[in-house]
Amino acid sequence: MLVQLLYRMRYQGRRHIPAHGPALVVCNHVSFMDALVIGGASPRPLRFMMDRHIYESPWLNWLFRLVGAIPVDSERADPGGLKRALHQVSQALREGEVVMVFPEGRLTRDGEVQPFRRGLELILARDAVPVVPASLAGLWGSWTSNCGGPALGKSPRRFRARVALYFGEPLPPEQAERGLLEARVRQLKAEADTWVTTGRRA
Repeated sequence: MLVQLLYRMRYQGRRHIPAHGPALVVCNHVSFMDALVIGGASPRPLRFMMDRHIYESPWLNWLFRLVGAIPVDSERADPGGLKRALHQVSQALREGEVVMVFPEGRLTRDGEVQPFRRGLELILARDAVPVVPASLAGLWGSWTSNCGGPALGKSPRRFRARVALYFGEPLPPEQAERGLLEARVRQLKAEADTWVTTGRRA
């Protein structure tokens, strides 16, 4: 309800999230609202991997705990933290859940999809599950993005902006190579961008 109030949403391809069984969803990372938008759009509950700094936000930590978010920190900041997070992801997948990850590892600095990191491969090496590519458009420029300065460091200026979330067909784990998934996410973003800027499908 909050997402629908804040934005003019368009969803495409939600049927691509498997109705049953484990799966990964991978998406570009534009703003601190991404998890709420994707979680609200999914026909199934999602477990999110997310930066521990965001997870421990005094305003939203209760929500992240409620939805079972999985906090992760860099090995430099928390030795063993990545290993613990990957164990939680593996446990969730083996229990048949859907886990959402942002393979870029951080918010985009320029609005474009950043290179995917190797954490995705570490997950699939432990648990071979289908991977659903997804992409967000329309949140770049919001106060929760890095547009015009650090996220959350500006005053909100946009209301009811067009935001699109597109899901692509799932890839079987043996085909879910990092470069291919990144290319699929970029393609979906281009399609979503078209609707955001013109109001028409690509």
